[in-house]
Amino acid sequence: MEIDGTQQQSAAPLLVEEATQEFVAMCAESEPYDDEQPSYVPAELVKPWCSNDASALYHCYLIQMKPNFCYDIPVNDIVLGMRSELDCDIANMTFDLEVGRGTITVNFKKAAEIHLSSEQVLQCRRFQITIFRILLDHELPNLGKVLERLCLGQNLGIESIDYLLLPAARMHQRPSIIDWECVTSVSFRCEENSEYHVDCSPPKNCSGVLHTKNGMVCTCRIQNSLVYTPHTGLLYCITGLLHDLNGNSLLRPRGRRARSYKTHYEEKHGIKLRFDQQLWLKGKHIFKVQNYLKSCRLHAERDSCHTSVELPPELCSIVMSPLSVSNLYSFSFVPSIMHRLESLLLAVNLKRMVLDRCTENVTIPTIKVLEAITTKHCKENLHLESLEALGDSFLKYAASQQLFKTYQNDDEGDLTVKREKIISNDALCKFGCDRKLPGFIRNECFDPKSWIIPGDYSGGSFLNEELLFNKRNIYIRGRRKVKSKRVADVVEALIGAFLSTGGEIAAIYFMNWVGIKVDLVHIPYERHFQVQPEKLIDVRHLESLLNNYSFRHPHLLLEALTHRSYMLPQIPGCYERLEFLGDAVLDYVITVYLYNKYPGMSPGVLTDMRSASVNNNCYALSAVKHRLHEHILAPDNVHSNIANTVNNFERLSMESTFGWESETSFSEVLADIIESLAGAIFVDSEYDKNAVFQSIRPLLEPLVSPETMPLNPVKEFHDYCQKMQYIMKKPVKSIQNGVATRTIEVEANGVVKYTYTSTASNNDTAKRLACKEFLRLSKGN
Repeated sequence: MEIDGTQQQSAAPLLVEEATQEFVAMCAESEPYDDEQPSYVPAELVKPWCSNDASALYHCYLIQMKPNFCYDIPVNDIVLGMRSELDCDIANMTFDLEVGRGTITVNFKKAAEIHLSSEQVLQCRRFQITIFRILLDHELPNLGKVLERLCLGQNLGIESIDYLLLPAARMHQRPSIIDWECVTSVSFRCEENSEYHVDCSPPKNCSGVLHTKNGMVCTCRIQNSLVYTPHTGLLYCITGLLHDLNGNSLLRPRGRRARSYKTHYEEKHGIKLRFDQQLWLKGKHIFKVQNYLKSCRLHAERDSCHTSVELPPELCSIVMSPLSVSNLYSFSFVPSIMHRLESLLLAVNLKRMVLDRCTENVTIPTIKVLEAITTKHCKENLHLESLEALGDSFLKYAASQQLFKTYQNDDEGDLTVKREKIISNDALCKFGCDRKLPGFIRNECFDPKSWIIPGDYSGGSFLNEELLFNKRNIYIRGRRKVKSKRVADVVEALIGAFLSTGGEIAAIYFMNWVGIKVDLVHIPYERHFQVQPEKLIDVRHLESLLNNYSFRHPHLLLEALTHRSYMLPQIPGCYERLEFLGDAVLDYVITVYLYNKYPGMSPGVLTDMRSASVNNNCYALSAVKHRLHEHILAPDNVHSNIANTVNNFERLSMESTFGWESETSFSEVLADIIESLAGAIFVDSEYDKNAVFQSIRPLLEPLVSPETMPLNPVKEFHDYCQKMQYIMKKPVKSIQNGVATRTIEVEANGVVKYTYTSTASNNDTAKRLACKEFLRLSKGN
């Protein structure tokens, strides 16, 4: 019998087989993996610039921040000046920062294109280096050396991370979008400020100027300034004057005698205040820069910037003026914002590298590419796990159907070996490395201390240029360790990203680009049966169990129910080849169903739901529940083994088919039959995956949902030990006389906290039982 289930027939099956053979042989070749991999920086953020240039063009974008909570300090817009224009889906992006008080929504908006002179650019760089050094270091002594290196690096034209981050002008300061008065605050000189501000109206009970360590300064200039107090070594943001406080005011510490502030400073610091009649300043500690991309910031964090301090003006040295507390507060979020922008630009570069020579109409959002290259070690609100599960299922499906149609005379064992050579982590890692993917991977939690301040040459933050496959350049800032498994995960997640947004054509395109040579061109499946299926199986009843699916070629149904030990001359094959194909098809269609059914689920939930739905115990329970075992063509000894499973099944709940609740093992034949039936329907329906899902789904009902999903006891065991910081010793396992034994041991602080040994008919069941017992005892159930 010839089963021709093609949507598109191949004209040269032999050529397809030869090409596939070469590809499988290539996958088998392995080279040692070097886990020291580059860390890429997008070229858009790197521009050498010499001070000789008369002017430079900057594309300016407003970084708008909207707090979704109440706070007494407002947030101001920031201007981002880039030498390159941003990709359109980045220029209009929106995302949230996780602040202890709530969230801040960040929007990027194209503002203008401006030309800046060399002097203006130098002013801008001095401003941003000063403000970020102060926010990140909370100290002043090294700032002078850093600014000296700015001039040196600029004159040399060194390639480094370079763009402008500046305060946005308020409406009354327009038409300029940059607050130039604030930008020039870094070059504060008291002589200029005294000269231009002597006529300002002073506050009540205050002269027009105050004595500071810089000299005489107008009150309007010091009220919005950043000051340094040498006697404490601390920096403060001045928010106003304390109208009822001067050096002669009384300080009343709890439980101690009252004394004047002037006396307190003399006794504690050995400092005699000379201007005890002038009003004191109200200051705030400098804001702490944190990783605001980190998810699950559940509570407001206490920090010293909430507390006001009283400062005598004569002990304050003005570092920047005018600089409002709201500007300083706003700039504390910028490192996290720019880290997200840098990550998105990496995703753009990767997307361009993949699609530059694409002739298909393939589009994919940049945010999906970013999700695919972000591991959960980044601890952000997006990571690759869901896309990895989706991509893994499609990879397995695509490789399986490629091998099934190409090697029609190979048995299931040979096909499995060939598939493993294509989809193994080692093979995927090699594919990824050949396409320079490791440099794009985001695998570490963002540390603001390691953020490179644009234009700051003091940290030796020099970059090396590298060419990608599309001849575009990218830069390397250093090397870091990336495990081979991470590279494989990213390859699978990128498959998932292309699949979820561009469909199967886009996913196949990416797979071929990365080196996984597969297609969805279908060629005939040939089998020659010499018996009528109706004489051996109840075709009509079986079709009714399969949601009334009507087989065009009932011989496939017969093959799907024939055990390998029941081979007859009239039946040319057993169910194992169809099982190989159906396993992959079922995995894929169920994963896609869950991904589309629950689009809002957090990353990782899809992996757990997929594991709960796609496993041998789940399939075996479904087979017994619908009495499919009665239709298997197998010898007595196989049916005897199946009978034991059926007897055990009577003790289990009939409501669930997830399988993890079971404390017994199942005959693998039962699970195989569900998969082989899926394979038979797939081939018979001319490779219609929807027909497979609609036919098999009733057997698997009820399908898992986030509310009904049971936790895998093995995964729950590992998560619990990690949470409690227990050390899991290497398990001891053995098999004697058909009985598997598994011993798990857990330590805490060098002391064995728990040891348990379980036995079952196989290792997986023994492991599951041991983990369930551990969890029961640990939780006191």
